[in-house]
Amino acid sequence: MFVHCPNDWLDFIEDINDREDLNKLSDQIQKHYEKDQCFPPMSLLFNAFTYCQLQQLKVVVLGQDPYHGLGQAHGLAFSVPFGVKHPPSLKNIIVEWSRDLDLSYPFSGNLEPWAAQGVLLLNTALSVGMSKPGSHLKDWRSFTETLISGISSKKDFVIFVLWGGFAQKFEKYINTDKHLVLKAGHPSPLSANKGHWFGNKHFSKINEVLESKKIQPIDWSLE
Repeated sequence: MFVHCPNDWLDFIEDINDREDLNKLSDQIQKHYEKDQCFPPMSLLFNAFTYCQLQQLKVVVLGQDPYHGLGQAHGLAFSVPFGVKHPPSLKNIIVEWSRDLDLSYPFSGNLEPWAAQGVLLLNTALSVGMSKPGSHLKDWRSFTETLISGISSKKDFVIFVLWGGFAQKFEKYINTDKHLVLKAGHPSPLSANKGHWFGNKHFSKINEVLESKKIQPIDWSLE
């Protein structure tokens, strides 16, 4: 499984994890993929890491688990491949993005351009069974806790973006004395329609903070 993880991140992951734990995780995920149809394709499990190089890391956006419908998940939290219909959570993300940055709603929901600039679009579980949301969360929990803690410990400054109560459970693994945490409700309609999402202006806030620290801001534009 980890053969699909880029070398810079793989070295980092192996440095902060026990090898036996990684082997157990790999075996368990392999079994899921052998038994059921799972998403994303195994070759794309570490796509978020492929597009966001470790040395360029500026922002971590934490999702829950991948989309569980056919053709939606491609390894980046909240993102869908070019041409795929935008799921409800992604629609609300882009509506907020559009209002915050005064940009027109894009055709594409593929967020790879953000990732390529140092935005790690990380799901707390990197895989899911078809039509079974949350089915792999327990398998990945320890891995993600260790990853967030490792990034917090070893990186000088990262903006962690926690959308929704589930993502916010991981705040305890972040050293808020040296990193910034931005929080809002989840972009799902259930949360957004209750007033917990729209108006957070996280996209502009991220760039304001990066610029204040003399770090290149993110070009948030999409096609």
